[in-house]
Amino acid sequence: MTGGNNGAQAGQSAWRDLRPRLISGAVLVAVAGLCISVGGWLYALLILAGMAGMAVEAARLFGLSVRDWRGGVYVAWALCAGFSAASGHWASFVLFCLLSFVFGGALWALMCVIVLLGTALLWLRQDGVWPVLFVVGVVVASDSTAYVVGRIVGGPKLAPRISPGKTRSGAVGGLLGAMGVGALVAACSGAGGVAGGLVWGGLLGVAAQMGDLAESAMKRALNVKDSGTLLPGHGGLLDRFDGLAAAAPLAAGLAACAGGAGAFWLAGLHDILGGVFRFLPG
Repeated sequence: MTGGNNGAQAGQSAWRDLRPRLISGAVLVAVAGLCISVGGWLYALLILAGMAGMAVEAARLFGLSVRDWRGGVYVAWALCAGFSAASGHWASFVLFCLLSFVFGGALWALMCVIVLLGTALLWLRQDGVWPVLFVVGVVVASDSTAYVVGRIVGGPKLAPRISPGKTRSGAVGGLLGAMGVGALVAACSGAGGVAGGLVWGGLLGVAAQMGDLAESAMKRALNVKDSGTLLPGHGGLLDRFDGLAAAAPLAAGLAACAGGAGAFWLAGLHDILGGVFRFLPG
C-alpha cells in the first residue's frame, strides 16, 4: 500500500501545477495574440516589455537589484537596444550589444540572448503575422506536448543532470507537436509549403528544446529553481521564453538567408546556402 500511495502522490505532484500553468498560459496567449494581430507599436511595446522583464530577471539571477543603479542601467540598456531595433537604428543596436560586455561575461551573454530574441520577433513581424505565428506556435506546441507526453508516458530521462523532469518520450512528443503545428500554420497561411512546415517546424522545435535545456543548465549552475515568479506554473519570463529565445533568432536567420521575413518555411537548402553566400564578403 505504501508503494501505491507514493505512486499516487507522485502523480498528483506531477500534475499539481497544471491548472496555474494553463491559466497563466491562456492569459499570455490572449495578450500576445492581440498584439501580434494588431502589430505596429502595440506589438513593439509587448516585445520591449518582455525584454525589460527578462532583463530584470537576468540581473537578479546574478545578484543585481533593479533598485541599484547598476541593475537599473542593465535593464535600461536592454530597452535601448530593443528600441534601437524597433526604430531601425541598427548601428546603435549593434553598439549597445557590443558595449554590454561592461556588465561581465555572463550578463553580456544573457543580454545578447534577450536582445536577439526581441529583435528577431520584431523583424519577423514586418511581413505579416504568419512568420511570428509559425515560430510562436511551433515553440508552444513543442513545450506543451513535451510536458503532457512526458507526464503521461514517462520513461528514461533526457538529461538527468541538467533537468531531471524532462524525459526522452517528452522530447519526441515535443518534436512531433512542433512538426504538426508547423505544417498546420503553413497550410493556414495561404502560402502553402506544408512539407516545409513539417521540416522547419521540427528544426525549430529541436532548437526550442535545446534552449530549454540551456536555461535549465544555467539555473542548475546558479542553484535556482526558476528565473522568476511572474507566470504561475511557468516561473519567470526567462523560463517561459527560453525555447523561443533559441527558435526565433534561428527563424529570422533562415528568413534573412531566404531573402525576406515572409514564409521562410518555403525555403529549400539551395535558398539557404545562396543566402549565406550573399552575406559573405566579396
